[in-house]
Amino acid sequence: MTAAAAPLQVARNAVQRGLVGDAGPWGATLVRFLFGLPFSLLIFAAVAAATPGARPHASGLYAAVVMIGALAQVGATAALLVAMRRAGFAVATVMQQASLPLSAIFGWAALHDAIGAQAWAGIALTTAGLAVLSWPRREQLAGAGLGSLLGIASGAAFAVALNAYRQAGLALEPHHPIYSATASVCVAQAIQTAVLLAALALWRPASLSAVARSWRPSLGAGFFGAAASACWFGALALAPAGPVRAIGVIEAPIAAAAGRRLFKERLSARQLAGGIMAALGVATTALG
Repeated sequence: MTAAAAPLQVARNAVQRGLVGDAGPWGATLVRFLFGLPFSLLIFAAVAAATPGARPHASGLYAAVVMIGALAQVGATAALLVAMRRAGFAVATVMQQASLPLSAIFGWAALHDAIGAQAWAGIALTTAGLAVLSWPRREQLAGAGLGSLLGIASGAAFAVALNAYRQAGLALEPHHPIYSATASVCVAQAIQTAVLLAALALWRPASLSAVARSWRPSLGAGFFGAAASACWFGALALAPAGPVRAIGVIEAPIAAAAGRRLFKERLSARQLAGGIMAALGVATTALG
């Protein structure tokens, strides 16, 4: 399921990246949640029908962590889309992989997760790879340099969202993880859609018009996003998070190929070396 999630996620990011110019980063972020919500509801309806014994418990803890996860994911998505415009599709996607080592650090510091020596070695290798990847040339300081930092910021926000959604799933229905995960996706996307619609209506109404005009490609982004989320959460319900995220590293070379094919981007030797180091670090951390 992870092998299916990675290309679906790259496809969603590629469609969203193409929408940034007209709708802006926040409008393109809205696309992911607004047009993904109907597909997520359909997926949850199928899961709920197949899980008659589920007994969800919507507590205050659940409401808090799913809200934190939803807002962190909104910020992470917007940062990633801007990073793609400034640093390139492939570079931003690889740097967003910082979410895994940052998730490990966050889980160790805040949730007291046990992290072994191999995982710490992977964190160090990933950090070195990201440094090589993000170090800008002098003429790029106002462009790709900022884009690289936004890519790391996106990874950090995704790390917060990942840990929050993990806690939400445990709080809602720990005995039926796929049911809990798909339900939480629907709740989070409803929150994200409502917040972004209200904010853009007040401050960027032109972005809403651009989103409405681009509804056909937006449906594609919504479908790919909902399908990717279903595959990720399904995989996490069937296997530990480490091996799942290790397999998910295949997203990086897929993104590189997509960036070259769709957006005529080329990676320098330094960017390629940094990306390989980061991917190896992510895999080492996951398997540790």
